[in-house]
Amino acid sequence: MLHSVSLLAPVRDYIDALVHPSARRDALTAARHRAFIAPRLLGGLIALATFPLLWAMRGAPNALEAVALGWLIAPILIACFLSRTGRLEQAHILSSLALTILVTAVAAASGGIASFAAIWLVLVPLDAALAASRKVVIIAALFALAAAGLLLVLPLAGLAAMPLLNDDDARTLCALAIAAAALYATGLALGAESMARTGIRLRSAEEARYRLLARNMTDVIARHGRNGTVLFISPAAETLFGVAAQQLRGHGLFDRVHVGDRPAFLTALSDAAAQGADRSVEFRVRREPTAAREPHYVWVEMRCRPLAREAGDIADGGDRQVVSVMRDVSDRKVQEQALEAARAEAQRADAGKSRFLATMSHELRTPLNAIIGFSDMLANEQAMNLDPARRRDYAQMINESGQHLLAVVNGILDMSKIEAGNFAVTPEPFALAPAAESCCDLMALRAREAGIDLVVQLPGDLPEVFADRRAVKQILLNLLSNAVKFTDAGGRVTLSAAAEGGSVVLSIADTGIGIGEGDLPRLGDPFFQAQSDYDRPRDGAGLGLSIVKGLLDLQNGRMQISSRLGEGTCITVRLPAVRESRRHAAAAASIHAKATTATSNTRVKKRA
Repeated sequence: MLHSVSLLAPVRDYIDALVHPSARRDALTAARHRAFIAPRLLGGLIALATFPLLWAMRGAPNALEAVALGWLIAPILIACFLSRTGRLEQAHILSSLALTILVTAVAAASGGIASFAAIWLVLVPLDAALAASRKVVIIAALFALAAAGLLLVLPLAGLAAMPLLNDDDARTLCALAIAAAALYATGLALGAESMARTGIRLRSAEEARYRLLARNMTDVIARHGRNGTVLFISPAAETLFGVAAQQLRGHGLFDRVHVGDRPAFLTALSDAAAQGADRSVEFRVRREPTAAREPHYVWVEMRCRPLAREAGDIADGGDRQVVSVMRDVSDRKVQEQALEAARAEAQRADAGKSRFLATMSHELRTPLNAIIGFSDMLANEQAMNLDPARRRDYAQMINESGQHLLAVVNGILDMSKIEAGNFAVTPEPFALAPAAESCCDLMALRAREAGIDLVVQLPGDLPEVFADRRAVKQILLNLLSNAVKFTDAGGRVTLSAAAEGGSVVLSIADTGIGIGEGDLPRLGDPFFQAQSDYDRPRDGAGLGLSIVKGLLDLQNGRMQISSRLGEGTCITVRLPAVRESRRHAAAAASIHAKATTATSNTRVKKRA
């Protein structure tokens, strides 16, 4: 077996070398070229090699045998034509024509349509079938029919030759012709089988490559009908959707698409099928639960395009099918949402900067104009004939404007320190009631001047708080100042306190103008002031609540705001009580000791 294979290998290599270079790029085309060249070349050479034996046995050939010899040379020439040009269709047409001419000539010389050679006309279109061209088969069939018609017409014209052979030779040649035709047909069948086997092998290899690609791609490949039904989906779907690919066929994928995204999903598939254009869409798909996660939706990007009609992929009703590629874009969506949030934050910051500039231009220029204007008047008091009472009033206005300007600057500095983390707090136990009462005493005069009642309700058994004394006083002063500022004459501001659990709760309630629900979430943002049609213009930079919020964050405090328009506002502040904060005291004392040591070392270095 191995020996026979080794003997055929040189012949096979020689036939492969005769294939035209243009056909070698495609395995199936190369197989058709080999199926054409091999039988004609080898068969012609073998037949030519047997003719000397025939001549030795029967003597010089007659006219009929000479014609047959000439035909045996023609296939060899046609095989060389194909090897040189690579034109398979033209080579098959020439081969069919040569075979038709030979059969017609031999049949006409040996009895016409009843000749033993006429059987070969059946092989003419069969031989052309190996070209895999409908045009070549039709032309070959026309050649055979024309030859058969010619053989039928010749006797009517009196041109048919009488048989040149006796009955025994005729029967022998007829048997040989039939045997040769059967062998030739067998060769054609083997060639067709070889090409079919090559086609199956190539198709199987191609399908194996596509299956390997589909299995190893992280993207999901699917084929859809126009109505969204899934006809095929790759195994990668199990990773993306958390279910077997089989469960996604039909309407399995559509049933898992988020209800709000289903119109976009179907529109993309329908447009791709109807308009023959590529479409892209993003939608949410429910991913089934796993051991690590509950059911949830993932964002999927789908790019779809129609399948070519010549591929035979046409759905029921003649609609074009659609192939899609889907991938998980949840991470990208999270990034886009983060970018959108950052963009919104940047816009808010830009709006805050604009508010800051607008507010500061008013809050700084107003007291500065007052200081400059009244100081100019005092500088020119002789020209203006100012009496002592008027001078005192102007000096008082300059002082108040300076105090207001100092408060604004201090607020800005405190806010910048808090945001930068440089505002130092030193938590310590202290009684809250005396600190709160001192803050109320400072605000009492301002409340009386505004016609507002300031009510203090502090129980005597309040526990000590663990916080920074200066920061707590600043918190109370800012809250009381805001309450007085936004309460009209005849109103009331109430400061109360109570112990709740491990905290001391301070409440500053007023009967002022209140705050709209839309502004409540933004209270505490730097330079934000809740102002609308219901509010009259108020002085201030909008830093009070933001400073309060920052100071509370520095000492584990919390702030809560409740308000309704026209009914007033209540701000609740929670500070840790001492009994809950003793376990933090040692840590705070250690931090304070380290900070003191570091400060002392710094001072020593400066003196050195």
